[in-house]
Amino acid sequence: MDVTGHTRETSPATRQASIRDVAAAAGVSYQTVSRVINGHPSVRETTREHVRRVIDQLGFRPNRAARALAGGPVQSVTVLTPNTTLYGYTAALRGIEEAARSAGLAVGVRVVESANPAEVTDAVTRAVEPGGALIVIAYDVPGTMALAAVPPTVPMAALVETPAEDEGEGQPWIWVDDRKAALDATRYLLGLGHQTVHYLGIPSSTHTSQRKAGWLAALTDAGTRVPEPVQCGWTPQSGYEAARALASDPAVTALLCGNDDLAVGAMRALREAGRDVPGQVSVVGFDDVPAAAFLTPALTTVRLDYAEAGRSCFALLQALLTPHPPISPGPRPQPELIIRESAAPPPIPSGGTVPPRPTGTVRAAAPPARSPLDARQEK
Repeated sequence: MDVTGHTRETSPATRQASIRDVAAAAGVSYQTVSRVINGHPSVRETTREHVRRVIDQLGFRPNRAARALAGGPVQSVTVLTPNTTLYGYTAALRGIEEAARSAGLAVGVRVVESANPAEVTDAVTRAVEPGGALIVIAYDVPGTMALAAVPPTVPMAALVETPAEDEGEGQPWIWVDDRKAALDATRYLLGLGHQTVHYLGIPSSTHTSQRKAGWLAALTDAGTRVPEPVQCGWTPQSGYEAARALASDPAVTALLCGNDDLAVGAMRALREAGRDVPGQVSVVGFDDVPAAAFLTPALTTVRLDYAEAGRSCFALLQALLTPHPPISPGPRPQPELIIRESAAPPPIPSGGTVPPRPTGTVRAAAPPARSPLDARQEK
């Protein structure tokens, strides 16, 4: 009603188009429009194309909640993640977003800010919305807690740390094989002639880090000395402090670092201590961050394709959402050892003879296996 007291009709141009506006403009029933929106097979292709043209012309945007209540397909994905700054998380997010955008789905991100159970439950509750699905990035403790808190009725897939043994069988999880990656990297260093390999580890979401397990298996298989692993954080500062403590020991000739940030900090500490990399100490990282190839020396590292893991996780979610016809998620990404300049044979001892190499062999990178314990089945 306007100021004169007369009723004013709302022009279609001044409000959002409705499904009935589309039906009227297309000359079909609103039920037909609904079938087109929801991808129902019982619509002629010519009618489907005509309705879609009208939808585009009117700028009609279907309501996700209404579609969900009507049994329509999922239209959005919320990614639950404890971190948006570390390389693995950001690369995975990028892969998920690219895949979702190609499929026409909206993507939202909700950060799990702590490992407090109440806050984790609140974050999961807020992330679940009508017409939506979840992807959980569970590379640390808050992430695994969020994964366990997702109601079993919510469509979900997850990116997880490498599961021990068969924990990941039958689960909607994607992982890159940390154990195999660490095994190959350690064998590579042993194959260069190093008597053993020291390990600087990142935090793990599981009781048994499969990255550490791969390092340990390679040393055990070679029958060589197993140094005490050094538990670090995620940052270059953490790697720097750990390497400073090791730099004065001439028996330390090879470091396997749990991520490239630790490797960057370790190389700085070694340089300050007068230990040449790779002349006196070899350093190998994990991730293959974009800067790794431009360090001095360029960093030898295990490439873990987190972006591809994100795309694979979204494909897995699609397969769960659309079983008819099934969508194949495709192969999981494989780790790849990228050999650059930061690893070399150890220095020749003062006696002038090269020490015998361990018996372990270097093998090519291979298949996947990674994860947290699944509490969803216990609900």
